[in-house]
Amino acid sequence: MSGFAIIIPARYASTRYPGKPLVPLRGVDGVSKTLIQRSWECASAVPGCIGVWVATDDDRIATEVERFGGQVAMTSPDCANGTERCAEAMSQIGDVADVIVNLQGDAPLSPSFVVQRLVDRLAEDESAAMATPAVACSRSTYEHLLADRAAGRVGGTTVVFNRAYHAMYFSKEVIPYVPPAETGETVAPVHLHLGLYAYRQAALERYRKAPPSRLERLEGLEQLRFFDLDMPISIVEVEPLDWDPIELNNPGDVPIIERILQQRAIR
Repeated sequence: MSGFAIIIPARYASTRYPGKPLVPLRGVDGVSKTLIQRSWECASAVPGCIGVWVATDDDRIATEVERFGGQVAMTSPDCANGTERCAEAMSQIGDVADVIVNLQGDAPLSPSFVVQRLVDRLAEDESAAMATPAVACSRSTYEHLLADRAAGRVGGTTVVFNRAYHAMYFSKEVIPYVPPAETGETVAPVHLHLGLYAYRQAALERYRKAPPSRLERLEGLEQLRFFDLDMPISIVEVEPLDWDPIELNNPGDVPIIERILQQRAIR
């Protein structure tokens, strides 16, 4: 085996935004495509990928994926999160690659060039069970995160990491606290976690067999189980992007994502 495969976990019964994989998003040409199709097109644009599969437990999502020509792996509704869903999908697909990349189905603005950097990081950092990217927050992204929290909405995820680029914690809160006088065009050291993961196969299987951790349940963040299992997470710091990689977490994110699609001339 060699190379990497991409799995896009997608479920209909999201607690924050039910049915969001089927939400239409208009591109620069005014044509709407569902969120899951845009996520699949994002994954399919990654060079060197062995294959892309959507892992879902919902027939409506499976039908939509088949409509636009994607591959589907049907998984159990008992999967607690996307990482568990990826692990179950791989048990059906088989050992097609050394590394499995999870591109979350609510992150159609994820930069495709980051995937190879995650795969490369696992080759460089033999201690890491998983690699995932983060980008220093722009002022607009930082303010978007603070606005979500002030309104009581759960928005993006932030991460703090040490000098070895191993993650220390992920949170739906905006961490670390930054005094207003310290904010500029880039609000360092606040880093937005991007919805991509690259796992070693053995780590993915160990994760699937372990029970959810208390912090994972409280924050609603699947990656916190790796901490509970004492499996290091390597952070790939990405240079500030030319666009805000907003995830679709709430209905109010739709016009924001559509505006970025138009700005980036994505059809």
